[in-house]
Parts: sequence; structure tokens; C-alpha cells
Amino acid sequence: MSKIIEFQNVTKEYITGTNVLKAANNLNFTIDKGEFVVILGPSGSGKSTLLNLLGGLDKLTIGKITVDNEEISGYNEMQLTQYRADKVGFIFQFYNLIPNLTAIENIELINDVIGDKIDGMKYLKQVDLAEHAHQFPSELSGGEQQRVSIARAISKRPALLLCDEPTGALDSKTGYNIINILLNLAHEHETTVIIVTHNTQLSYLADKIIHLKNGRIEDIEINQNPLFIDQIEW
Repeated sequence: MSKIIEFQNVTKEYITGTNVLKAANNLNFTIDKGEFVVILGPSGSGKSTLLNLLGGLDKLTIGKITVDNEEISGYNEMQLTQYRADKVGFIFQFYNLIPNLTAIENIELINDVIGDKIDGMKYLKQVDLAEHAHQFPSELSGGEQQRVSIARAISKRPALLLCDEPTGALDSKTGYNIINILLNLAHEHETTVIIVTHNTQLSYLADKIIHLKNGRIEDIEINQNPLFIDQIEW
């Protein structure tokens, strides 16, 4: 595999009065193209901060972030917007769908910022939601809304798929189906999938596990023999 992500001495500080909080504290790691990576840690450990820095949603204080040989930590706001549009797909725990748009409209909204237009129905079919294309989020179950958010994220065919607790609000059957989709994207399409989670079971599926605590990396595990999804408990 070839390296696609590198964090070098990455620190993110928040300053309140005389207090300095290091949400990310001297992070160093690499991730290869097509890896399925799980980031574990308790609440407040810096997991979401790491994801936001990588996704260009937040800026670091010190250090360097390189993605696909480009130093994104040096990008301006316009460059970051283009980076997110071209290379990054986001899947959030609580979907972030626009309530007054239908499922297919939520997906095809991306056509406003990308060059090659996408067919939303193609991606709804991938997540078995074609029959719900013209329903609004309020008319869909939680699992269906999450699948719409996945269809939206993968519709750009992103190099990176960043997932913040993607199964946290779902029942076990729906969570299983969603993780299966993400595994397929990594293994069959070489999408680099990075999941922030409290669910330690997902680490058994991962190629790499990054353990965070208090903004620091405690350990990085390389999993030589990831389990199949049917081998873990849900």
C-alpha cells in the first residue's frame, strides 16, 4: 500500500483566558491508501478533533498534515473547501441531512460544488434505498437516514471517508449493514476509511487501530489478521 495521510507533530490548542487545552497533542502517524482504520478513545480524548483536522473542518496550531502529497495544513479557506469537495466524504452519527430536501436531493446537492455531476439514484441503489428517493428525512427511520448520509458521502468517490461514530445511534442489524458497506469500500475500491468510535469490537475488523487519550496517541496497533464482520459480536 502507498501512504496517503501523514500527521507530523500535529497539535491543536484551544485558549480560554489563561487556560490552554490541547485537544490534539503532538500527533504523529501515517495511514495507507485503502486502509480501514479505527480510532479509539474515551470521550474528550481528541478523536473528533483529529477527524476535523484531517477533514479540513478545523486548523491546527502547530505541525503538518499531508494528504496525497499535498500539505493541507497550509491551505487557505478556498483550498480547504475544494479539498473537502474533491477528496473527503463525511459520515456523522446524527446524519446532518437537510430536512426540507428529499433523499435524492440531499445527495445531489453536492453537484453545486463538483465538476462531474453525480446521479443520486445510483448511490441510493447501493445502500438499498432507491424506493425512498423522494421521501424527506422525517419520513425515514434512523437507519435509513444514515444510509442516505453514506450514499451522499460515497457519491463523490472520495479518497477519504471520515466517519464519526457512524453506528452510535443505530440498532445492531443496521450497524452491521453500514460497517459492511464501509469495509467493501476499503477492500474493493481502495477508499481510505477512518472511523472514530467507542465500539471496541470494530477494532477487530481494522487494518490499523489508533488509541487516543487526553489528546495524545497512546498506541498504534497494526492488525495483521483482521476478522471478518460475521466473526465479531454486535
